[in-house]
Amino acid sequence: MGKTDVGVKPGLLERLGTDVVVCAEGYLFECERRGYLQAGAFVPEVVLEHPEVITELHREFVHAGSDIVEAFTYYGHREKLRLIGKEHLLEPLNRNALAIARQVAMESNSLLAGDLSNTNIYAADDAARRTVRGIFDEQVGWAMEAGVDLFIGETFSYVGEALLALEAMRRSGRPTVVTMVFHQEATTRDGYTAGEAAKRLEDAGADVVGINCGRGPRTILPLLEQVRQAVSCHVAALPVPYRTTPEQPTMQSLRDPLTDIRPFPTALDPFVCTRYELADFARAAHAMGVNYLGVCCGAGPHHIRSLAEALGRTPPASRYSPDMSKHAFLGTDPTLKQDNRDFAERL
Repeated sequence: MGKTDVGVKPGLLERLGTDVVVCAEGYLFECERRGYLQAGAFVPEVVLEHPEVITELHREFVHAGSDIVEAFTYYGHREKLRLIGKEHLLEPLNRNALAIARQVAMESNSLLAGDLSNTNIYAADDAARRTVRGIFDEQVGWAMEAGVDLFIGETFSYVGEALLALEAMRRSGRPTVVTMVFHQEATTRDGYTAGEAAKRLEDAGADVVGINCGRGPRTILPLLEQVRQAVSCHVAALPVPYRTTPEQPTMQSLRDPLTDIRPFPTALDPFVCTRYELADFARAAHAMGVNYLGVCCGAGPHHIRSLAEALGRTPPASRYSPDMSKHAFLGTDPTLKQDNRDFAERL
């Protein structure tokens, strides 16, 4: 049998039962940085226009330690494509994203995830709910045809919308991960705390619940503690790699101290966390009982590698993890030229 045949590859719940699962997200920001996706609309047309970019990015994240290849269908839904006048590309975009992810998942024996995201049109009325449900149902259908191993529903501001996504995903019979985003007020837009939101999702049948996006390591941890205390199921945490603070708790609320200009979403560079900060976060979250970990918007493969290594992993990319002992100026190897080492002391 091939390496992706049923019974050979452990599924999400089997892996979570014995170990931590690492999931790399952050495709939107990374593709925008590389010049293949337009900030603002943030529609993942890159899966059609430059599929080789997504194939390589999936491979880089797996190489760095991600256990999951998440199809890049975030914001690849009907409403986003309508806004840019390309609704006719909806099905080919989703199918291509899933095919690209499937290829990499098969070659790496990783889990293949279908992805649903916030629609930005949810409202607590019947008409809006019908529209949102239709968006989710069609994306789930294409993902099932691609043979996904699990579903991820992410970055929901409304518990009501997250429940609609969960309903659609659960009909597939595949394991489900649902993560909320918490903005300035630290509650959902329909008024639930992190713990309350997580409990509602667990009660509705989600296998993994948690938080992604919006908040950096420092400001996501207090909310994760609420989630962990509220539920008995597995918990997910995927912060953004930015130095958010209690005063500016989300990447959207960060301000440049010199200009007082909001840097979100295209000038966040001065706030990027180091790989070591992500490692510290991973250890803290894991100690709290979080066993599904990753990094969201802004993540690079080096962040994923550092997070994986902090959890005791040695992904293929660990072969190239830093070893400064041989550095010409900063190294400690006794065979290094002494005057270079002396010069380093003066740097």
